[in-house]
Amino acid sequence: MKNFLLPPIWLIVSIAGVGRISETVYSPALPTIATFLGVNAGWVEYTVTIYLFSFGLGTLFWGRLSDYIGRKTCILIGLGVYILASLGCYFSDSIALLMISRFVQGFGGSIGSVLAQAICRDAFSGPALGKAYAAILGSMAVFPAIGPIIGGVITQQFSWQMIFIFLIIFSGLIFIATLKRLPETLNTDQTELPKLWDIFIKLAKDKNVIGFGLLVSICNGIVFSYFGEGAFFIIELLDVSPSIFGMTFLLMATATVIGSIVSAKMQNRIEGLKIIKYGIRLILGSNILFSIAVLAKNLLGLSNMKLFAVTVVMMMGNMMGVCIVTSNSLAMSLQKYRYAIGTASSLFGFFYYICISLWSFGMGMLHNATLLPMPLYFLGLSALMLLIFKTLNENRAS
Repeated sequence: MKNFLLPPIWLIVSIAGVGRISETVYSPALPTIATFLGVNAGWVEYTVTIYLFSFGLGTLFWGRLSDYIGRKTCILIGLGVYILASLGCYFSDSIALLMISRFVQGFGGSIGSVLAQAICRDAFSGPALGKAYAAILGSMAVFPAIGPIIGGVITQQFSWQMIFIFLIIFSGLIFIATLKRLPETLNTDQTELPKLWDIFIKLAKDKNVIGFGLLVSICNGIVFSYFGEGAFFIIELLDVSPSIFGMTFLLMATATVIGSIVSAKMQNRIEGLKIIKYGIRLILGSNILFSIAVLAKNLLGLSNMKLFAVTVVMMMGNMMGVCIVTSNSLAMSLQKYRYAIGTASSLFGFFYYICISLWSFGMGMLHNATLLPMPLYFLGLSALMLLIFKTLNENRAS
């Protein structure tokens, strides 16, 4: 492909960021939304779950469709769906309408996750491809981190509905930029696409793929459960303002970056599976300490602000571990499927996003307006990760 047809990196990163920022931007507003709609907090947390579920469906749908009608066309359609759904969220006056709108929003927003990577594979090669992927992966950490900061400020200064006006403006600008600046990158001379069902069966029978997918899903399950339950835990139970809660995600982003640096340095001397083990131990250790702090809050005489500080530090430990486990699990998961990497990636993403939505749903089910459910749930998920890792290790050794 000629240089003048190469898509701008900033535009690819922006497209990838649409769905990612929507996962977290209204997290600080969840308690306010629950009060406004007059529903239990758990129901509002399910709007996070339903977004993740439809996001998983979308990664499967848009990836495959773009192989037939083109990347640019799919992105424009997906952004259009996303904008209409965001408008629906803005006008929602019931939990049912908000859930429906969030479902459609997640489906449209998922175009960025799958098609940004597809465009990179189409347009770049060699070192340029590595730089493009590095930019996208960086955005995967930055956009979810800045989302709660923006959402916290908007909620505190204006209203929760204005968050969706922000998303409409943001995605509308990307729609215009895509229309004007994004070339079509799909190679129409490509060979016949691998059959979806055949790849699905192979992946479903591969214990390593299932194991790594579960690890990725549990890591993200902890993260997204914190985006949902953490808002009630910190804002309502610890009496911290939405804007302060949002600002803590700068620390979460810092921890994620540190985790990526640590993981990269370990790659030079440690095998990937061992790196994953260290990441799981970090997550497990953080949640053991987190659970002890909450259980012994009164015994230790911890004030709300001290427990808030402990929570932030322990979640930073979680974020570091999540980055280490996720990056290495993704790198090792589809090594045998390079001949059909597009289809395999879509199916793999669909699998772990559906699982993420289930872990998020579990957190919503356990919500009881006390401090205990979140740390204990995270501890249980950490223990499950350790069990899955041991099974993976045994499978790869045999």
